Amino acid sequence: MLRVRVGIVILTEDRWWSGEPKWRHAEELGFDHAWTYDHLAWRNLADGPWFSAIPTLTAAAMVTSTIKLGTMVAAPSYRHPVPFMRELITLDDISDGRLIAGLGAGVDSGGLRDRDTIGEPERSKADMATQYAEFVEVLDGLLTTDKFDYRGKYYTVNAARNRPGSVQHPRVPFALAANGPRSLALAARFGQGWITTGKGGDDQESWWRGVATLSEQFTEALAAAGREPDAAARLLMLDSGPTSALSSVETFTEAARRASKLGFTDIVVHWPRAEEPYAGSEAVLERVADVALAEVKQL
Repeated sequence: MLRVRVGIVILTEDRWWSGEPKWRHAEELGFDHAWTYDHLAWRNLADGPWFSAIPTLTAAAMVTSTIKLGTMVAAPSYRHPVPFMRELITLDDISDGRLIAGLGAGVDSGGLRDRDTIGEPERSKADMATQYAEFVEVLDGLLTTDKFDYRGKYYTVNAARNRPGSVQHPRVPFALAANGPRSLALAARFGQGWITTGKGGDDQESWWRGVATLSEQFTEALAAAGREPDAAARLLMLDSGPTSALSSVETFTEAARRASKLGFTDIVVHWPRAEEPYAGSEAVLERVADVALAEVKQL
């Protein structure tokens, strides 16, 4: 079976003197990749401290050397692809090719207020899916083509330069969040990775059934795009189900096994917080690293 890589999300809520040890320790513990959310504010933490994703990842790149780093996820909610392309090229350079561009539609399913904060009108899910597709297509063109031009519904680009280009070739890899048919097709076309939170389910078993269905649908989307089933990494956000993946070592290991059997190459958990969301114990995190990481990486 495929080796399962393990990632961790570190929220941008800490001042750097407190946040820096987490990024450094994630690498020391053996995690393969570390992520942070890319929003102006985030759900029920919107009234608390919150720092920007790209500068945080840049700082993390300076205190680590091997762990992959990524946005989970950047969206067109408040970003334009041209300046974002420049940020990605810069961060890919600073990290020496360790960047993954996690991208998503930015659908507001739980209190995201990025559009409202900058005075952008809310859009239907269909319109957001259309903008997401255009955002990904433009970003792909910008990163792979110097003097790139584009005329679309949402974006206009005039001879944008991209030199010196990404460290990674042909560009920074995309991991595209997708749970619906249109976004799954988009991920199958442009993605070097696919991110899912699962779909539906009031209990853990229902959630896993939804995950299995989505994995099958992504395989079909890859085939429709003329790509092999293993052409893209498959990343499952384990904490999106009703049960926290880090509630115990046994829970984490069982979730990793189930994800592997469904074809997922990567699983992602969250750094435990003192309270919800993602409340948990750092002692369990340490125990998972000591006992379980090596095992699940051999699944």
